[in-house]
Amino acid sequence: MAKTVRTFLMFTGRCEEAITLYTALIPNSEIVTLTRWGAGGEGKEGSVQQVLFTLNGVEYAAFDSPPVHAFDFTPSMSLFVDCESEAELDRIFAALSDGGQILMPLGDYGFSKKFGWTNDRFGVSWQINYGGVSYL
Repeated sequence: MAKTVRTFLMFTGRCEEAITLYTALIPNSEIVTLTRWGAGGEGKEGSVQQVLFTLNGVEYAAFDSPPVHAFDFTPSMSLFVDCESEAELDRIFAALSDGGQILMPLGDYGFSKKFGWTNDRFGVSWQINYGGVSYL
């Protein structure tokens, strides 16, 4: 039996910046543990070797990969956020889409009062929802 299952995000140098943004935006979120690469390690000194963090109580893991790979994040895997208010949706969507790429602008798509889909400036894909379909 598996000990744990959690989403793992691989960055190439901006992990701490991304995780700091995410945990500041989403209520009930925190950085639980963060370890940095040291001098002579595989990764750039001071970059994130491993981080465990929560977004609204759900655990995620991430790191700054020492090698740069031929792949990156893809929108086919996204983080889905159900918001408690339209104001919360607007705030989160604005912050995540700043410097990123909007895939579906905020609007009423029939399945939700207000919904938007964006890739943030780090390449992570987010679906932000208020007043409609919920996967929780």
